[in-house]
Amino acid sequence: MQAFTLPEFYLPHPARMNPHLEAARAHSMAWAGEMGMLDSPSPSGDVVWTEQALAKMDYALLCAHTHPDCDGPSLDLVTDWYVWVFFFDDDFLAQFKNTRNTEGAKAYLDRLELFMTGPGETSPEPANPAEAGLENLWARTIPSMSEAWRRRFVTSTHNLMVESLWELDNIDRGRIANPIEYVQMRRRVGGAPWSANLIEFAVGAEVPDGIAATRPMEVLRDTFADAVHLRNDLFSYQREVREEGENSNAVLVFEKFLDCPTQEAAELTNDLLTSRLQQFENTALVEVPALLAERDVSLPEQIAVGLYVKGLQDWQSGGHEWHTRSSRYMNEGAAANGPGLVQRIRQQAPPPFAKTGHLPLPEFRMPYPVRTSPHLAAAREYAPGWAREMGMLDGGVWDERRFRGLDLAYCAAMIDPDADLDGLKLSTDWLTWGTFGDDYFPLLFGAKRDAVAAKLCSDRLSLFMPLEGEPVPKPSNPIEVGLADLWGRTAGPLSPRTRAGFRQAVESMTASWVWEVGNQAQNRVPDPVDYVEMRRRTFGSDLTKSLALLELGDVVPAELFRNRVLFELDTAAQDYAAFSNDLFSYQKEIEYEGETHNLVYVAERFLDVDRNEARDIAARLGNARMAQFEQLADEDLPRMCDDLGLGDDVRAAVTGYADHLKDWMAGILEWHRKCVRYTPEELARVHAPEPPVFSLVPSGIGMSAWRIGSGAR
Repeated sequence: MQAFTLPEFYLPHPARMNPHLEAARAHSMAWAGEMGMLDSPSPSGDVVWTEQALAKMDYALLCAHTHPDCDGPSLDLVTDWYVWVFFFDDDFLAQFKNTRNTEGAKAYLDRLELFMTGPGETSPEPANPAEAGLENLWARTIPSMSEAWRRRFVTSTHNLMVESLWELDNIDRGRIANPIEYVQMRRRVGGAPWSANLIEFAVGAEVPDGIAATRPMEVLRDTFADAVHLRNDLFSYQREVREEGENSNAVLVFEKFLDCPTQEAAELTNDLLTSRLQQFENTALVEVPALLAERDVSLPEQIAVGLYVKGLQDWQSGGHEWHTRSSRYMNEGAAANGPGLVQRIRQQAPPPFAKTGHLPLPEFRMPYPVRTSPHLAAAREYAPGWAREMGMLDGGVWDERRFRGLDLAYCAAMIDPDADLDGLKLSTDWLTWGTFGDDYFPLLFGAKRDAVAAKLCSDRLSLFMPLEGEPVPKPSNPIEVGLADLWGRTAGPLSPRTRAGFRQAVESMTASWVWEVGNQAQNRVPDPVDYVEMRRRTFGSDLTKSLALLELGDVVPAELFRNRVLFELDTAAQDYAAFSNDLFSYQKEIEYEGETHNLVYVAERFLDVDRNEARDIAARLGNARMAQFEQLADEDLPRMCDDLGLGDDVRAAVTGYADHLKDWMAGILEWHRKCVRYTPEELARVHAPEPPVFSLVPSGIGMSAWRIGSGAR
């Protein structure tokens, strides 16, 4: 019997068929035999694949559905890639997952990497079918693609191979990932970003390198990947979880995290799949056209982007059709073309400013002590003067009483307890600037749903962060004045690489404020995954992280922060802090500010639960991320240092960085507990009706018509 009844799937684009299917079937069967993939025994003596098994799985049908418009030779090559990747997956399961052979798996993967050669490099002699297949495919594919595409493809191929160790490690520990970790890691190990790269090959059009790393293009790739993986998890639950004992499956993750029946977990997985598909549509129709216009992308490149988007849509539809037919999956009663209206309705925000009242706080997991700088008193005395000098206390956004109640010096003193007085002042000022900007954008742009003016304001801020000493314009409002001052005090001593990285962190935060205004303009509650990932930026996590990295200098190679352990360590800490803020600020944001950007509220809408249940889920997510951080810091980080053979200086630096994150999380939680910003009394005082105030009339682009009325804070 099936483990659950498959849900009704949202699938807005019909599947189509490539006319070269039969030729691809014959070719891929012959190629798999030539590479040694058929009748290849596993360590147990069982055969990984037979000719009959490969014919039943029918990867040519998958590729003919997912790439309906490419020519015959291209379909043959793409099909061979999928034969290889599924053989790798099944062979790796037989050799290493079933036997729990971690050391053998590492050696196997390290050697497999040698077959993705760069210019002038040669690979060793293949010793097994996976190596023979990769060598053959690499030689047939790379000559027709650009160097930029090759780099992206190497990264995605590396991830789907190497991150298999994460799955193996979880199986060995009997550990099931938390939902956020699962979605992030599934992108690496699941292979859909790799499929997105192959779509560029199949449609004969590459994503322009100049926009490949922008938010809209990354969201297209990530929503595509998440939808592909969530759909696959639904169809493969029976085989992976019930028959093979795997624990990397979204249905199982939700089943265990929410302690709910399998059927309910499957329905929730499908709801998230639908939400990700609708996020894809919103990005393709709203954000991508705006990006192409903003960057003045040439017509041929615009056509290439359009073909890529169409290719991603074709893959979704064709992938679903194949899952309903392949012997590899549980597919009895599979249905498509469900309306998806429930998720669309939930993504439409109801009337704002609903009366919520105070949200009782849950228990917070906090294993780390709070440390406080001895220079706190001096920083507290200093902070109001800087804010006043920058023009932040002149009315409209903050007054001095409200600023002193924020006590940002106290926050800085806990998240950077070892700084000297000058360093603590600088940290306090950056926190002041970021918090002011976070209040400034909703007040000036959010209430009027003016995303265009918000973007112009954000883009202009980059002019105040020169990389090579370029002249800057005259600041025209407090946020520009503050940034100009801070950049001059921060950027000078930095290396070019560190300076550019720090500027990118600031730009990431200010662009995320524009994203919030854009959602308000669409009256849209964010998709849960998009919310979590953007919340790290809106909260300023990248900025505060970059301040910590300044102290490391260039000791730690930049690529090390892309390692799974440091990436997850970073994002786990960021999520814990941001979710804590959402729990404290629920009444402030929902009742008094008419916001939708709060995890509790997003959970309410997505799961259709009341605020107390949503609060408990948000708290459980935050505590799960803290538990994951502890495991990473205590076990995985030292093991990573050993595996990579890091020198003492680099090892000390990354260990010190982890210690900084502990101070950061503990300090942020303690600041929220002590700060008056979120108390019902302060909220009532700040938002009480007042006489009209017109003392602060910002100048600059998009500001000429702005006025503050009786609703000013």
